[in-house]
This record gives sequence, C-alpha cells and structure tokens, in this order.
Amino acid sequence: MLNINEILQTIEMIKDQHLDIRTITMHLSLFDCIRDDKTKCANLIYDKMIAKAGRLKSVGDAIAEKYGIPIVNKRVSVSPISLIGSSSGGYIEIAKALDKAAKEIGIDFVGGYSALVQKGMTPKEKDFILSIPEALASTERVCSSINIGSTRAGINMDAVKLAGNIIKETAYLTKDNESIGCAKLVVFANAVEDNPFMAGSFNGVGEGDAVINVGISGPGVVKAAIQRVNGGDCTEIAETIKRTAFKITRIGELVAREAACELNASFGIVDLSLAPTPVRGDSVAQILEEIGLSSVGAHGTTACLYMLNDAVKKGGVMASSHIGGLSGAFIPVSEDIGMIEAVKKGALSLDKLEAMTAVCSVGLDMIAVPGDTSASTISAIIADEAAIGVVNNKTTAVRIIPVYGKNEGFVEFGGLLGRAPIMKTSAENADLFIARGGRIPAPIHSNKN
Repeated sequence: MLNINEILQTIEMIKDQHLDIRTITMHLSLFDCIRDDKTKCANLIYDKMIAKAGRLKSVGDAIAEKYGIPIVNKRVSVSPISLIGSSSGGYIEIAKALDKAAKEIGIDFVGGYSALVQKGMTPKEKDFILSIPEALASTERVCSSINIGSTRAGINMDAVKLAGNIIKETAYLTKDNESIGCAKLVVFANAVEDNPFMAGSFNGVGEGDAVINVGISGPGVVKAAIQRVNGGDCTEIAETIKRTAFKITRIGELVAREAACELNASFGIVDLSLAPTPVRGDSVAQILEEIGLSSVGAHGTTACLYMLNDAVKKGGVMASSHIGGLSGAFIPVSEDIGMIEAVKKGALSLDKLEAMTAVCSVGLDMIAVPGDTSASTISAIIADEAAIGVVNNKTTAVRIIPVYGKNEGFVEFGGLLGRAPIMKTSAENADLFIARGGRIPAPIHSNKN
C-alpha cells in the first residue's frame, strides 16, 4: 500500500532536484481494428485513440496539479502496426491516422509503428519496414521501432542489413530538419512489450486493451543524494541510490494507479529509468562524476554505471510489485548535458559508449554521426549492440542519426531531444560481414525451458 507520508517527503526533490514523471503512456491494443480495407482500418484506429486516450492530457494535467508533481509527457503506444496493417497493406494511411489522432489528443508522440522480426521476416513485414522512412517523413509524432534480435532467437542479420538502409533513407527524407526522422526510429534486441518511453514503445501482443504505464525520472535527485554521503564507500553509495529509487518509484505508482482509474484503463507498470534532459543538474553523466570520475569516459565509468543501474533496479523492485519497461539508467548523448560535454572535450568516444551499454538500460541512444556514414557501418553498429543484448539477455538498442550533409560539429534538435555532437565512426568497414545476411544463432544459454 502506498504511504502518502513517503510521497510528501519527496517535495524537495520536485522543487529543487528536477524530479518528474517523465511520461504517462497509454498502451492500446489495435487488434480489434484490423480490416482488409485500409481506409476502414485507419479510421477505426483513429476512432479508438480518440475514444480511449482523448482525456489523457487533461487527466495527466489534473494529477500533476493535485500532487504538485510535474508530468512532462503524455503519450500513446499501440500494437505493432506491422501486424495491424498486414491485412490491408495500408501502413502509411495508418501512420497518418496515428499522427492525426496524436495532434487532436494533444500528446507529443505515439509509438508502435513497429515490427518484430528477430527470427525472420514475412514479405508483408518487409513491406512494412520499407514503409518506415516515408511514414516518419510524412508525420510529426509517430515513432517507429524494429526488433532484430533476441536471446531466444539470435540476430536476424537480414533485418540488420535492411535497418541500416532504412535509417539512411529516413535521414535523407528528413534532411531539411537535421534528419530528425532518425530520432524517432530505434532498432532493438530483446525489445520489451511494456516500455513507456519513446521512440521504442509499443503495446505487446501479451498486453491488455488499454493499459497505463508510467516512466519516472530523477537523475538530479540521485545526484543530490550522493552529494550528501560525504566520503562514503561504494556500498554506502549503492545503498543511498537504492533508497532514493525506492522513494521515486512510490511516486510513480501513485500517479500510474490514479491515471489508470480516471481513464478506465488497467495499471500496468512503473518504469523507473533515470532519463536525463539537456538541463544542467538533470544528468546521468553528472551522477557518475559525483561518484568519483573526473569525467564520464574515464576508466571506471562502466563500473560506476553498473553500480548505479543495479541500485536503481533494486530500489524500484522493493517499492512496487509492478516494475517493468526498461528500468535503469539511460545514456542518450543529445539528451544529457554531461554526456555532451564529455564528448566535446574528447573524454567519451563511441567505443566507450558501447562498452557502457553492457550494464545500462537500452544502448546507443540519440547518437549523431556523420551524414556520409555508410548503411553497412550503421548496420554493423546495430549488430554489435544487438550482440551485447543477446549474449547478456538484456534489452539493447540503437537510435543513431546520420545527419545528412554534416560531418562534424553539433546538430540542434530542440526540446527534450537537445543538441548532439556528431561523433566519429571507425574508418574501417564491415561491408562483407553485413552483406552475408542470414541469422547469427542464439547463444547456448538460451537453450532452456
């Protein structure tokens, strides 16, 4: 049972340390909208979003005012459109219907323009994936994802190869806006069905008809808590992070349950990920530096991130029986001012970021690279990240932005997406490896029931 006194103790976190509910996401099943006629299918999807999520923004705003807790984003996530649109083939029509409904509801993003092809692709799933660049270029709020690997299935290298081409085409079609379409596209291994965060959110086939999942955040809160430790050892640091995560998670569950009740939906999970923003003091990188690094990217960074991620998960699990999503620490470059500063001064490289993804939530996130980076190199980066996820039985992902026409400097996205330094990739290539295609088999430890 939630203890209101515990919630009240966190007021200073909200006031001074950037604590917020990062997103209330309504997950919707669209299987009842499947029709052979693409127009009917798109119309039914639009109608269901309006009917189920039409009050999402107003309910979120009312809860924020009631408890004094900032709720930054209100979002919708739907069943994978590769499945919903396969009967009609009207993928682009569905994307436009999702975008139209999102604008009318007043939400910032709608996720679920997604395909799950970790073991193989049907011809219709391939057609869907080929539609992604046009869908992202012709809409403002639609987000897309592709799951190309899992611990159980291995890595679908045909899908990995295709994903590299899709990212390059998306970058070109949105070149007039800093290739921002790629910021709405993520490629996963071990994608989860209840993730409330964009761009990789979708409503899994095992989920209910309408479910509320909440993503909380609080890098500034954790940083402030560590500052108060004053010379404690690593055990004390870990315990401090764990206790802080406990308090943050209780707030998230309070908001999630109330939103679910108001919207006549089921309460799903609390995702207790530490999601940074470009605001100073709201940075995961600065937490790691508070632990004892001169800069993120120094030797010891991966160990500090492991400790942070593990302690966050332990605190959350003690606070709620319904922890899900990704739950840990995000390390997106463009959305974290500490990461940006580390890259700018040469302390943090793409290789070090890859190493860090072995112990954090998700993976290479919001990474801007030169616009002339080849599709095969992008595919190789995806394959490397998928390998980390598949072998370690964790979710990993790549959200990479080859900024068309730019090879150095910074790119400005604005808002929560911030600004990103363009990071160098290797001068060598993996062209032959990517061209081979096929499937990398699942690891030996996946062979269990």
